[in-house]
Amino acid sequence: MRILVATDAWHPQVNGVVRTLTKLADAAEGLDVEGSGVAFTFLTPQSFRTFAMPSYRDVRLAMPRPARIARLIEEARPDSIHIATEGPIGLMVRRYCRQRRLPFTTSFHTRFPEYVRARVPVPGSLIWRALRRFHAPSRAVMAATPALAAELTERGFDNVMLWPRGVDTNVFHPRAIDLCLPAPVFLSVGRVAVEKNLQAFLDLDLPGTKVIVGDGPARASLEEAYPDAIFLGEKQGEALAEIYAAADVFVFPSKTDTFGLVLLEALASGLPVAAFPVKGPRDVIGNAPVGALDHDLRSACFAALDISRQACVEFAGNYTWEASARAFVDNIQAVGAVLPGGDGTEQPRFVA
Repeated sequence: MRILVATDAWHPQVNGVVRTLTKLADAAEGLDVEGSGVAFTFLTPQSFRTFAMPSYRDVRLAMPRPARIARLIEEARPDSIHIATEGPIGLMVRRYCRQRRLPFTTSFHTRFPEYVRARVPVPGSLIWRALRRFHAPSRAVMAATPALAAELTERGFDNVMLWPRGVDTNVFHPRAIDLCLPAPVFLSVGRVAVEKNLQAFLDLDLPGTKVIVGDGPARASLEEAYPDAIFLGEKQGEALAEIYAAADVFVFPSKTDTFGLVLLEALASGLPVAAFPVKGPRDVIGNAPVGALDHDLRSACFAALDISRQACVEFAGNYTWEASARAFVDNIQAVGAVLPGGDGTEQPRFVA
Protein backbone atom coordinates (compact mmCIF):
# COMPACT_ATOMS: atom_id res chain seq x y z
CA MET A 1 0.00 0.00 0.00
CA ARG A 2 1.34 3.40 -1.03
CA ILE A 3 0.16 6.21 1.24
CA LEU A 4 0.65 9.87 0.35
CA VAL A 5 0.70 12.26 3.31
CA ALA A 6 0.16 15.96 2.62
CA THR A 7 1.68 18.17 5.32
CA ASP A 8 2.50 21.85 5.75
CA ALA A 9 4.83 20.97 8.65
CA TRP A 10 8.11 19.42 7.59
CA HIS A 11 11.87 19.54 8.01
CA PRO A 12 13.75 21.65 9.04
CA GLN A 13 10.90 22.38 11.48
CA VAL A 14 11.26 20.56 14.79
CA ASN A 15 7.84 19.84 16.27
CA GLY A 16 5.50 17.02 17.20
CA VAL A 17 3.82 16.84 13.79
CA VAL A 18 7.10 16.40 11.93
CA ARG A 19 8.39 13.82 14.42
CA THR A 20 5.10 11.91 14.34
CA LEU A 21 5.02 11.67 10.55
CA THR A 22 8.69 10.74 10.30
CA LYS A 23 8.38 8.00 12.91
CA LEU A 24 5.14 6.78 11.35
CA ALA A 25 6.84 6.23 8.00
CA ASP A 26 9.82 4.47 9.58
CA ALA A 27 7.65 2.14 11.66
CA ALA A 28 5.35 1.30 8.74
CA GLU A 29 8.19 -0.27 6.76
CA GLY A 30 7.76 -3.52 8.67
CA LEU A 31 3.98 -3.75 8.30
CA ASP A 32 2.23 -6.32 6.15
CA VAL A 33 -1.12 -5.37 4.60
CA GLU A 34 -2.83 -8.20 2.75
CA GLY A 35 0.48 -9.66 1.65
CA SER A 36 2.20 -6.41 0.68
CA GLY A 37 4.19 -3.75 2.48
CA VAL A 38 3.38 -0.15 3.34
CA ALA A 39 5.31 2.78 1.89
CA PHE A 40 4.82 6.47 2.68
CA THR A 41 5.56 9.43 0.45
CA PHE A 42 5.19 13.03 1.59
CA LEU A 43 3.90 16.12 -0.18
CA THR A 44 5.63 18.94 1.73
CA PRO A 45 6.67 22.60 1.48
CA GLN A 46 9.98 21.43 0.00
CA SER A 47 8.22 21.14 -3.38
CA PHE A 48 7.03 24.78 -3.46
CA ARG A 49 8.05 28.37 -2.98
CA THR A 50 7.57 29.41 0.63
CA PHE A 51 7.27 32.52 2.76
CA ALA A 52 7.92 33.13 6.45
CA MET A 53 4.89 32.74 8.68
CA PRO A 54 3.88 36.06 10.28
CA SER A 55 4.95 36.18 13.97
CA TYR A 56 6.96 32.96 13.55
CA ARG A 57 9.62 33.45 10.87
CA ASP A 58 11.27 30.08 11.49
CA VAL A 59 8.17 28.41 10.04
CA ARG A 60 7.74 28.74 6.28
CA LEU A 61 4.38 28.33 4.57
CA ALA A 62 4.12 26.89 1.08
CA MET A 63 2.52 28.60 -1.92
CA PRO A 64 1.21 25.57 -3.84
CA ARG A 65 -0.39 25.80 -7.27
CA PRO A 66 -3.26 23.45 -8.18
CA ALA A 67 -1.55 22.12 -11.30
CA ARG A 68 1.65 21.26 -9.45
CA ILE A 69 -0.31 19.64 -6.59
CA ALA A 70 -2.13 17.48 -9.14
CA ARG A 71 1.09 16.50 -10.91
CA LEU A 72 2.87 15.55 -7.68
CA ILE A 73 -0.06 13.42 -6.53
CA GLU A 74 -0.37 11.69 -9.87
CA GLU A 75 3.37 11.01 -10.02
CA ALA A 76 3.19 9.39 -6.56
CA ARG A 77 0.26 7.15 -7.62
CA PRO A 78 -0.85 6.54 -4.05
CA ASP A 79 -3.38 3.97 -2.91
CA SER A 80 -4.53 6.34 -0.16
CA ILE A 81 -4.25 10.07 0.60
CA HIS A 82 -3.94 11.48 4.12
CA ILE A 83 -4.01 15.22 4.91
CA ALA A 84 -2.07 15.91 8.10
CA THR A 85 -2.42 19.70 8.37
CA GLU A 86 -4.97 22.42 7.65
CA GLY A 87 -2.48 24.77 5.92
CA PRO A 88 -2.07 25.75 2.25
CA ILE A 89 -0.89 22.30 1.13
CA GLY A 90 -3.63 20.57 3.10
CA LEU A 91 -6.27 22.87 1.63
CA MET A 92 -5.02 22.35 -1.91
CA VAL A 93 -4.89 18.55 -1.61
CA ARG A 94 -8.36 18.58 -0.05
CA ARG A 95 -9.57 20.56 -3.06
CA TYR A 96 -7.93 18.08 -5.45
CA CYS A 97 -9.66 15.13 -3.78
CA ARG A 98 -13.03 16.87 -3.60
CA GLN A 99 -12.98 17.84 -7.27
CA ARG A 100 -12.25 14.23 -8.28
CA ARG A 101 -14.48 12.64 -5.63
CA LEU A 102 -11.54 10.75 -4.15
CA PRO A 103 -11.67 9.54 -0.54
CA PHE A 104 -9.12 10.85 1.93
CA THR A 105 -8.40 10.89 5.66
CA THR A 106 -7.20 13.71 7.93
CA SER A 107 -5.65 14.10 11.37
CA PHE A 108 -6.03 16.70 14.11
CA HIS A 109 -2.68 17.75 15.60
CA THR A 110 -2.96 21.35 16.78
CA ARG A 111 -5.45 23.30 18.87
CA PHE A 112 -5.54 26.24 16.49
CA PRO A 113 -8.17 28.20 18.45
CA GLU A 114 -5.86 28.41 21.48
CA TYR A 115 -2.78 28.84 19.28
CA VAL A 116 -4.30 31.78 17.38
CA ARG A 117 -5.85 33.43 20.46
CA ALA A 118 -2.39 33.53 22.04
CA ARG A 119 -1.39 35.87 19.21
CA VAL A 120 -4.47 37.74 17.96
CA PRO A 121 -7.96 38.35 19.42
CA VAL A 122 -9.96 36.03 17.13
CA PRO A 123 -13.08 34.29 18.52
CA GLY A 124 -12.37 30.60 19.06
CA SER A 125 -15.84 29.69 17.74
CA LEU A 126 -14.93 31.00 14.29
CA ILE A 127 -11.77 28.90 14.16
CA TRP A 128 -13.56 25.76 15.33
CA ARG A 129 -16.17 26.33 12.61
CA ALA A 130 -13.44 26.56 9.97
CA LEU A 131 -11.78 23.40 11.29
CA ARG A 132 -15.06 21.48 11.22
CA ARG A 133 -15.59 22.53 7.63
CA PHE A 134 -12.06 21.49 6.65
CA HIS A 135 -12.38 18.01 8.16
CA ALA A 136 -16.06 17.38 7.24
CA PRO A 137 -15.39 15.47 3.96
CA SER A 138 -12.74 13.26 5.58
CA ARG A 139 -13.50 9.54 5.85
CA ALA A 140 -11.65 9.52 9.20
CA VAL A 141 -10.43 12.36 11.41
CA MET A 142 -7.61 10.80 13.42
CA ALA A 143 -7.00 11.99 17.00
CA ALA A 144 -4.14 11.05 19.33
CA THR A 145 -6.09 10.33 22.52
CA PRO A 146 -9.59 9.16 23.53
CA ALA A 147 -10.20 12.48 25.31
CA LEU A 148 -9.32 14.50 22.21
CA ALA A 149 -11.46 12.21 20.05
CA ALA A 150 -14.39 12.73 22.43
CA GLU A 151 -13.90 16.50 22.41
CA LEU A 152 -13.85 16.65 18.61
CA THR A 153 -17.03 14.60 18.45
CA GLU A 154 -18.69 16.92 20.97
CA ARG A 155 -17.65 19.88 18.84
CA GLY A 156 -19.41 18.45 15.79
CA PHE A 157 -16.61 16.60 13.99
CA ASP A 158 -17.70 13.41 12.24
CA ASN A 159 -15.87 10.11 11.69
CA VAL A 160 -13.37 10.66 14.52
CA MET A 161 -11.01 7.71 15.06
CA LEU A 162 -8.16 7.04 17.49
CA TRP A 163 -4.54 7.13 16.28
CA PRO A 164 -2.18 6.74 19.27
CA ARG A 165 1.44 7.90 19.31
CA GLY A 166 4.66 6.13 20.24
CA VAL A 167 8.20 6.66 21.48
CA ASP A 168 11.53 5.23 20.32
CA THR A 169 12.96 3.56 23.42
CA ASN A 170 16.15 2.73 21.52
CA VAL A 171 16.92 6.47 21.61
CA PHE A 172 15.14 7.61 24.76
CA HIS A 173 16.12 5.55 27.79
CA PRO A 174 17.81 6.07 31.18
CA ARG A 175 21.58 6.51 31.27
CA ALA A 176 24.15 8.10 33.57
CA ILE A 177 24.64 11.69 32.37
CA ASP A 178 25.81 14.68 34.40
CA LEU A 179 25.12 18.17 33.03
CA CYS A 180 27.28 19.65 35.81
CA LEU A 181 24.46 21.96 36.86
CA PRO A 182 23.08 22.62 40.34
CA ALA A 183 20.47 19.97 41.17
CA PRO A 184 17.64 19.33 40.90
CA VAL A 185 17.41 20.00 37.16
CA PHE A 186 13.93 20.96 35.95
CA LEU A 187 13.71 20.52 32.17
CA SER A 188 11.27 21.70 29.51
CA VAL A 189 11.53 20.74 25.83
CA GLY A 190 9.62 22.17 22.89
CA ARG A 191 9.04 25.24 20.74
CA VAL A 192 9.96 28.42 22.54
CA ALA A 193 6.78 30.25 21.63
CA VAL A 194 4.01 32.07 23.45
CA GLU A 195 1.47 29.23 23.19
CA LYS A 196 3.81 26.90 25.12
CA ASN A 197 3.30 28.97 28.31
CA LEU A 198 6.98 28.72 29.28
CA GLN A 199 6.75 31.85 31.41
CA ALA A 200 4.59 29.90 33.87
CA PHE A 201 7.55 27.55 34.38
CA LEU A 202 10.26 30.20 34.38
CA ASP A 203 8.40 32.29 36.98
CA LEU A 204 8.43 29.44 39.51
CA ASP A 205 10.53 29.69 42.67
CA LEU A 206 12.41 26.39 42.43
CA PRO A 207 15.75 25.14 43.73
CA GLY A 208 18.45 23.90 41.38
CA THR A 209 18.40 24.76 37.67
CA LYS A 210 15.78 25.41 35.00
CA VAL A 211 16.76 24.17 31.54
CA ILE A 212 14.96 24.96 28.28
CA VAL A 213 15.62 22.93 25.13
CA GLY A 214 14.19 24.27 21.88
CA ASP A 215 14.05 27.33 19.70
CA GLY A 216 11.40 29.73 18.53
CA PRO A 217 10.25 33.35 18.32
CA ALA A 218 10.08 33.88 22.10
CA ARG A 219 13.58 32.62 22.89
CA ALA A 220 15.45 35.95 22.77
CA SER A 221 12.98 37.76 25.00
CA LEU A 222 12.80 34.90 27.51
CA GLU A 223 16.59 34.58 27.69
CA GLU A 224 16.82 38.27 28.48
CA ALA A 225 14.02 38.16 31.06
CA TYR A 226 15.28 35.00 32.81
CA PRO A 227 19.10 35.12 32.89
CA ASP A 228 19.29 32.37 35.55
CA ALA A 229 17.66 29.79 33.27
CA ILE A 230 19.78 27.72 30.85
CA PHE A 231 18.66 27.87 27.21
CA LEU A 232 20.34 25.11 25.20
CA GLY A 233 18.65 25.73 21.86
CA GLU A 234 17.37 23.03 19.54
CA LYS A 235 18.53 19.46 20.19
CA GLN A 236 17.66 16.18 18.50
CA GLY A 237 18.46 12.47 18.66
CA GLU A 238 21.11 11.34 21.10
CA ALA A 239 21.95 14.88 22.19
CA LEU A 240 18.35 15.43 23.25
CA ALA A 241 18.08 11.98 24.85
CA GLU A 242 21.11 12.64 27.02
CA ILE A 243 19.61 15.88 28.34
CA TYR A 244 16.37 14.10 29.24
CA ALA A 245 18.34 11.42 31.10
CA ALA A 246 20.37 14.01 33.02
CA ALA A 247 17.36 15.94 34.35
CA ASP A 248 15.31 15.28 37.48
CA VAL A 249 11.83 16.49 36.48
CA PHE A 250 10.23 17.24 33.12
CA VAL A 251 8.07 20.36 33.34
CA PHE A 252 5.30 20.72 30.75
CA PRO A 253 3.57 24.09 31.21
CA SER A 254 1.61 24.06 27.93
CA LYS A 255 -2.18 24.18 28.10
CA THR A 256 -2.76 23.93 24.34
CA ASP A 257 -1.05 20.70 23.17
CA THR A 258 -3.21 17.86 21.86
CA PHE A 259 -0.72 15.21 22.99
CA GLY A 260 2.90 16.23 23.58
CA LEU A 261 5.36 13.66 22.24
CA VAL A 262 7.95 15.14 24.59
CA LEU A 263 5.98 13.66 27.48
CA LEU A 264 6.61 10.13 26.23
CA GLU A 265 10.24 10.93 25.42
CA ALA A 266 10.75 12.18 28.97
CA LEU A 267 9.02 9.20 30.57
CA ALA A 268 10.98 6.72 28.44
CA SER A 269 14.13 8.43 29.74
CA GLY A 270 13.00 7.82 33.31
CA LEU A 271 11.96 11.42 33.86
CA PRO A 272 8.75 12.09 35.85
CA VAL A 273 6.41 14.82 34.60
CA ALA A 274 5.08 17.96 36.28
CA ALA A 275 2.22 19.63 34.43
CA PHE A 276 -1.12 21.35 34.68
CA PRO A 277 -4.15 18.98 34.81
CA VAL A 278 -5.27 19.79 31.26
CA LYS A 279 -5.84 17.84 28.04
CA GLY A 280 -2.51 16.64 26.71
CA PRO A 281 -0.68 15.69 29.91
CA ARG A 282 -3.90 14.41 31.50
CA ASP A 283 -4.65 12.27 28.43
CA VAL A 284 -1.14 10.81 28.28
CA ILE A 285 -0.58 10.23 32.01
CA GLY A 286 -4.09 9.69 33.35
CA ASN A 287 -3.91 8.18 36.83
CA ALA A 288 -0.57 6.45 36.26
CA PRO A 289 2.03 7.12 39.01
CA VAL A 290 4.45 8.75 36.57
CA GLY A 291 3.56 12.42 36.86
CA ALA A 292 2.21 15.12 39.13
CA LEU A 293 -0.65 17.18 37.65
CA ASP A 294 -1.61 20.22 39.66
CA HIS A 295 -3.02 23.69 39.00
CA ASP A 296 -0.13 24.81 41.24
CA LEU A 297 2.77 23.97 38.91
CA ARG A 298 5.36 24.56 41.63
CA SER A 299 3.69 21.95 43.84
CA ALA A 300 3.64 19.56 40.90
CA CYS A 301 7.39 20.05 40.38
CA PHE A 302 8.18 19.17 43.99
CA ALA A 303 5.81 16.18 43.95
CA ALA A 304 7.41 14.84 40.77
CA LEU A 305 10.80 14.63 42.53
CA ASP A 306 9.45 11.71 44.60
CA ILE A 307 8.14 9.67 41.64
CA SER A 308 9.84 6.39 40.71
CA ARG A 309 11.93 6.76 37.55
CA GLN A 310 11.52 3.04 36.84
CA ALA A 311 7.74 3.43 36.86
CA CYS A 312 8.13 6.12 34.16
CA VAL A 313 10.22 3.81 31.97
CA GLU A 314 7.76 0.93 32.31
CA PHE A 315 4.82 3.20 31.48
CA ALA A 316 6.45 4.56 28.30
CA GLY A 317 7.21 1.02 27.17
CA ASN A 318 3.50 0.57 26.39
CA TYR A 319 3.72 3.11 23.56
CA THR A 320 5.41 1.93 20.36
CA TRP A 321 5.59 3.49 16.91
CA GLU A 322 4.86 0.09 15.39
CA ALA A 323 1.47 0.00 17.13
CA SER A 324 0.87 3.60 16.06
CA ALA A 325 1.59 2.78 12.41
CA ARG A 326 -0.68 -0.27 12.52
CA ALA A 327 -3.53 1.80 13.96
CA PHE A 328 -3.06 4.43 11.24
CA VAL A 329 -3.26 1.86 8.42
CA ASP A 330 -6.13 0.02 10.08
CA ASN A 331 -8.11 3.27 10.23
CA ILE A 332 -7.62 3.83 6.50
CA GLN A 333 -8.79 0.33 5.68
CA ALA A 334 -11.70 0.44 8.13
CA VAL A 335 -13.27 3.48 6.46
CA GLY A 336 -12.50 2.40 2.90
CA ALA A 337 -10.23 5.37 2.19
CA VAL A 338 -8.52 3.54 -0.67
CA LEU A 339 -8.47 5.17 -4.09
CA PRO A 340 -10.01 3.55 -7.19
CA GLY A 341 -7.46 1.04 -8.41
CA GLY A 342 -5.81 0.83 -5.02
CA ASP A 343 -7.44 -2.54 -4.41
CA GLY A 344 -5.55 -4.21 -7.22
CA THR A 345 -8.05 -3.52 -10.01
CA GLU A 346 -7.11 -1.88 -13.27
CA GLN A 347 -9.29 1.19 -12.77
CA PRO A 348 -7.48 4.49 -13.28
CA ARG A 349 -6.86 6.13 -9.93
CA PHE A 350 -6.76 9.71 -11.18
CA VAL A 351 -8.98 11.78 -13.43
CA ALA A 352 -7.39 14.88 -14.93
